[in-house]
Amino acid sequence: MADITLEKFTNEEYLDFSDPTIDAAQKQALDQVRADFGKEHDLYINGEWIKGESGTFESVNPSNLNETIGSFQMASTSQALGALDSAWEAFETWQYVPAKERADYLLKAANVVRRRRMEINAWMISEAGKNYLEADADTAEGIDFLEYYAYEAIRLEDGMPVKDSWGDANKTIYMPLGAGVSISPWNFPFAIYLGMAAAPIAAGNTVVAKPAPDTPKMGHIVAEIFEEVGLPKGVFNFVTGDNIEVGEALTTSPKTRFISFTGSKAVGLHMAEIAGKVVEGQHFLKRLVCELGGKNATIVDEDADLDLAASEIVKGAFGFQGQKCSAGSRTIVVESVYDEVLEKVVEHTRALQVGDAKDNLASGPVVNQKAVDKIMSYIEIGKGEAKLMVGGKLAKTDNPGHYIEPTVFADVDENARIAQEEIFGPVTAFIKAKDTDDAIRIANGTQYGLTGAYFSKDPKKIDKALREFRVGNLYINRKCTGALVGAQPFGGFNMSGTDAKAGGRDYLLYFLQPKSMTLRPSEGVGMNLKEFEYSKS
Repeated sequence: MADITLEKFTNEEYLDFSDPTIDAAQKQALDQVRADFGKEHDLYINGEWIKGESGTFESVNPSNLNETIGSFQMASTSQALGALDSAWEAFETWQYVPAKERADYLLKAANVVRRRRMEINAWMISEAGKNYLEADADTAEGIDFLEYYAYEAIRLEDGMPVKDSWGDANKTIYMPLGAGVSISPWNFPFAIYLGMAAAPIAAGNTVVAKPAPDTPKMGHIVAEIFEEVGLPKGVFNFVTGDNIEVGEALTTSPKTRFISFTGSKAVGLHMAEIAGKVVEGQHFLKRLVCELGGKNATIVDEDADLDLAASEIVKGAFGFQGQKCSAGSRTIVVESVYDEVLEKVVEHTRALQVGDAKDNLASGPVVNQKAVDKIMSYIEIGKGEAKLMVGGKLAKTDNPGHYIEPTVFADVDENARIAQEEIFGPVTAFIKAKDTDDAIRIANGTQYGLTGAYFSKDPKKIDKALREFRVGNLYINRKCTGALVGAQPFGGFNMSGTDAKAGGRDYLLYFLQPKSMTLRPSEGVGMNLKEFEYSKS
């Protein structure tokens, strides 16, 4: 029997911005959205656009701090909890909508994203500081999440395969959990926000989705899209506001059935504490899905293609200014080729141009001043722990923005702070290894386990890395970033999260609960349990 998910699903291709026509179209879209800078944007609760009760806040262009993307509502605690109530009300009917109908909403939304693709890219370039390709990859991944989860919902509606027993008819179905909360990060502000909402919705749940304060416009666009495709009111709710007043109120509520979170380890551990604490009025254990940080390593063995390795190291370390949980912040090189790889990486890094994201340079700004302060503090720590090879200072640009030069440290001790702690910026630490075994040992020597890359031409060494390099996503002879939905399900081990594998077969199961049902035939009961479908009420 054909697999409906993998048969129908195809990853969205990235746009080729080396094509002058496509490049010009993106620049035109940038000009168009700039004309809409500074406007006020409302909350979207229970199918209505409403003002926040706690004022507004501004989203600022990190490439040019003189430009305001827009102002957004500060929801009050009562509004946030009201959104959760609306989600539960919508759940009463949404849970029984057949998977094919739920999927149709997501597939229609994917087509709206395609139609608005250049516009979405332009807002993301402006609000998050991504260059054209990074923004387009984010948008394309959003399309992938919508379509993949739509097909997965249809597949899972058949339930879990079980057998009949001793005359009893048996069936196991997957039921949605209820209403939950999604809290997403700023670094993939469209794809992750959209995917974290779309997955539970596809599975029959309802969601209150809070975007990161630095990138609320992306969440606002998602709300517009779901409204356009006619998603029933209350199924999706867009709420912006204070992390404590809104985020804490939603996650601690006894009505929150699940918490889906992507962000820092510190906040993720706090979410785990919240999910593990049962409060008055709570009648279930909260389901927690979280994807946290990484201290990802790229290993270069002595027999590797060194030119390829150097090029991929720079892409993995400095793509989107290293602001990816999958970024290659450690580079572990076997000592016989260490100096050569270091020299090549430094040369590539020096060639990176830093500037305004709208100019489509290799390196744009980091997200905000807090990020600048944190990254620069780690660079100062690095200067005392290792040898600074390139970068290490604020970049000089035409605009007032959050710019840091891509930075490489050499001769870093494996236990140094810049080798152990997540920096989340354009910094990579070179560590020398004695051999393959030593390199893998060093790579595994952190509390994280998200992504990794290994470069070698030796099948035996590659086999060893595949077995012993303990990360959720391992790449051989390519960079450690850029997982594709349906191809490389994404999530990590240890302190990198629950390894829920976004964009993979298991992900929707986190938002479902299996129910086993048994019918013993008796006189006068003509029901066929095999034909029972939860979604038909």
